[in-house]
Amino acid sequence: MYMKYITKVKANLSIYTKKKTSNILEGSYNSIYKGKSMNFEDLREYVIGDNVKDIDWKASARSNKILIKQYIAEKKHNILFILDSGKKMLADTKDLDSKKDVALMTTGTICYLVDKHGDSISAIYKGKDNIKLFPFKTGLYNIEKILNSYEKEIGVENNLEDLIDYVLKFIKRRMIIFIITDIEGMCNISEQTLKKLSLLHDVMFINISDAFMTGYNAFDVDQDSYIPDYILEDEKLKDIEMEIKTKIYDKTKEKFKKYKIIVTTINNQKDIVNDVFKLLERRKNANIY
Repeated sequence: MYMKYITKVKANLSIYTKKKTSNILEGSYNSIYKGKSMNFEDLREYVIGDNVKDIDWKASARSNKILIKQYIAEKKHNILFILDSGKKMLADTKDLDSKKDVALMTTGTICYLVDKHGDSISAIYKGKDNIKLFPFKTGLYNIEKILNSYEKEIGVENNLEDLIDYVLKFIKRRMIIFIITDIEGMCNISEQTLKKLSLLHDVMFINISDAFMTGYNAFDVDQDSYIPDYILEDEKLKDIEMEIKTKIYDKTKEKFKKYKIIVTTINNQKDIVNDVFKLLERRKNANIY
């Protein structure tokens, strides 16, 4: 199989790492799960709140500073991607990139980092005929297969809560879950479902932004037609749309914050790597917003 998506992801990552230190993304991912009984990674200066049992007294004596041992998890994780394949994903983002392309490249970027860590990857989404669930596997071939299959199914009738209910009912293992959707998908998930999911798993949401109804060449995927110019050019409508979207997003963020679920928004393909890096940094530091 020609690795179309993997090739694109590697190219994007290589551009990013020229601006940042080498392997910073992989390091950020690996350091999400630090704790006891793990592989020694590095030393750093002691800060209030650190466990005194982690002090390296010999290194501290040599440096005249109190130094703490940092650890990194050796165990591998089960990573599940819950992917929105609804018709809205055929629309454009706020920056007028294809939502479908942004969703595919975002998924591919995270998958690539996960694979380098040796974790097992699975994905689930609604297909044209039924729910598609990929078994947990490692390897770039597995990632490419998921992305190619997902691309062909985008544009169906879709209910994200049904997918999450399926996961809760049939997948009996602890997972790190990345849910890639848009603001409509996030709004339609009930608090009860979020609560169940967050109690059992480590969950992160990625919101693929929506283009504005007012602007240039806006296309309504529900009506399968372009929005008339007199609507696009109405400044009052533009202000109203901005106000409504801001209220919806702020309300949704508060709902997710209640369950300590991290949410990030991606507007275009060129920012995917940087936005993913920021997401992992926030997860590492438990910075929900």
